[in-house]
Amino acid sequence: MKISAAIALTFAASASAFAPSSVERASTSLNMDRRAAATQIATGAAVLAGLPQLALADGAVSTATIQRARGIYGQRIAALESAVAAGDFGAVAAEKNAFILFNSGGITDKAKKAKAVSDTNAIFAAIRAKDAGALKSAYATYKSDNDIAALVVDLSSGQGYFTDSDWKSRTSAGTIYVR
Repeated sequence: MKISAAIALTFAASASAFAPSSVERASTSLNMDRRAAATQIATGAAVLAGLPQLALADGAVSTATIQRARGIYGQRIAALESAVAAGDFGAVAAEKNAFILFNSGGITDKAKKAKAVSDTNAIFAAIRAKDAGALKSAYATYKSDNDIAALVVDLSSGQGYFTDSDWKSRTSAGTIYVR
């Protein structure tokens, strides 16, 4: 009895779902004058013109990005110590992008950033002039002004990084001690 009632309800539901309805559809014709159309178009254009302002960003400067820039590019700059001491202009010139990326991502203060850029310009002016003494002094000034030092990795102390988003991951500082 219950099964026949369920079947009857199923047939009734399907029949009512496919039955024609007497609801009228709304008209799709545009019932507006030129002034209303121009107002809507101008409003839409003003909204669209304002949207790009929402996409402006500050360069995503956060503690994590500053640490990442200082860690990765600062270590590349610190690794140039032996090349600078040997007067290897090509090795220093090959790391030009490290200086640029360190200046743009690792320094947030405008005055310090301007000083770092002028120190970088002094380094590359010494490279263009092939002046090893000027290169050594400009490099030492750059390192001291920006607190750049080579990171010493202690392999016996344990984990060097925590996640893949850590700046030490995929660098020599990111070693993991395994017994």
